[in-house]
Amino acid sequence: MRFSGRELVDLAAAWVALGAAFSIFFVRGLAVGDVVAFLPASLATVGVAFLLHELAHKVVAVRFGQVAEFRADYGMLFVAVMSALAGFIFAAPGAVHHRGRITPRENGIISLAGPVTNLLLMVPFGALVVSGVDPAVGGYTVGTLGVGVNGFLAAFNMIPYGPLDGKTVLRWNKAVYLAVFLPSAAFVVWLFLGTPGF
Repeated sequence: MRFSGRELVDLAAAWVALGAAFSIFFVRGLAVGDVVAFLPASLATVGVAFLLHELAHKVVAVRFGQVAEFRADYGMLFVAVMSALAGFIFAAPGAVHHRGRITPRENGIISLAGPVTNLLLMVPFGALVVSGVDPAVGGYTVGTLGVGVNGFLAAFNMIPYGPLDGKTVLRWNKAVYLAVFLPSAAFVVWLFLGTPGF
């Protein structure tokens, strides 16, 4: 697995910008000290969720013989931070672009890899929640934050619209799409309606 210098810079920029955006969002205030104090937890949860989501796309694309590289969308990174300041999150930090001969099935699996990775990441974060040693930060615990963020990212990316993963997966296989989207969406509804603080 190879990474160009530009790709590493783009991954790092997106990781930091998303960490900052979600830190602002979860702190729900503009106290700089509180946002900075929350940033490590945001980078460890949102950052890990984002990085592994994008790396999953790349790994699977390369497995199918593609030339694949992540490119940050700096305009959308700015939108992510500004939306957090406005009290909501819109995060579309960039994408793994790939090229080469590919079938619709392979393209669908590449798109599916990111959201499925987020669903799988809910397991270790969930284990942290039930372990009894889940560190608290800014009114949340790291495990709870990790479960919530990964569930949200899985559901958001499975929306069948524009450049999001869901559109490609739905076009390839409706049954697979529903098998991933429905539990992700149900989790997010439960999270926001049934969990105080989210």
